[in-house]
Amino acid sequence: MSRAPLTERLAPVDPARTAILVIDTQDGIFHPGAATARPYFFESARDVAIPNIARLIAAGRTSGAEIVFTVIESLTRDGRDRSLDYKQTNFHFAPGSPETRVIGELQPGDDEIILPKTSSSLFNSTVFEYLMRNIGIDTVIVTGFLTDQCIDHTVRDGADRGFRMICPVDACTTDSRERHDNALAAFKGYCRQTDTASLVEELAARG
Repeated sequence: MSRAPLTERLAPVDPARTAILVIDTQDGIFHPGAATARPYFFESARDVAIPNIARLIAAGRTSGAEIVFTVIESLTRDGRDRSLDYKQTNFHFAPGSPETRVIGELQPGDDEIILPKTSSSLFNSTVFEYLMRNIGIDTVIVTGFLTDQCIDHTVRDGADRGFRMICPVDACTTDSRERHDNALAAFKGYCRQTDTASLVEELAARG
C-alpha cells in the first residue's frame, strides 16, 4: 500500500475524521516508583508528555475528535493470551488490576473507548482498526508511552493499513532523550511529526 502524498500528510487535521490515540498512560507504567527506577521517563512524562496529552485530549473533545485509550491488560489472569514478546519480558497486568487504570491526569470520558492490549502495536491485539473504520476515522494522532516501542510500532502499522498517522513529538516519551530522538528519526517516514501546539491550533480552527 502506498503512503499518503506529502501534501495530504501535511494538511491540517479534520476533527470529524481524526482519533487521538493515548497509548499505555496507566498506573502500572507511570507511578511514583518510576521516579527512581526510570528517572528520565518519569520526569519527561510528568513535565512534558502528560500535560501535552491532556491539552490534545481537551482540544479533541471540544472539536469533536474521537478519543481512544489503550492500556496493557491481559484478558486472562495468568496472561496466557499475551504476545510472545510480553511473555518473554514478563510484562503482564491482570484484567481489572489497579495497574490497568488510566492515570488520573488523563481520565477517559464516560463515552470514550478504552482498549486492553497485549502487544506493542494495538493493531495486533485489539479491534482498533475495525472501530476506526466504523466511525469513519482516517487520521490517527498517536501519543503516550513509549516512543521507541508501542508508539513506533503503532505508527508503522497504521501507515501500512492506510491511516494518516501523526505523532506530536512532545506528547510521547521513553527512557532517554537519545532513545526518543532515535525513534522519531527512524519512523518519521511513516507519519507527520509535529508538536502539540500546532495540533491544538488545527483542531480549534476546524472544530
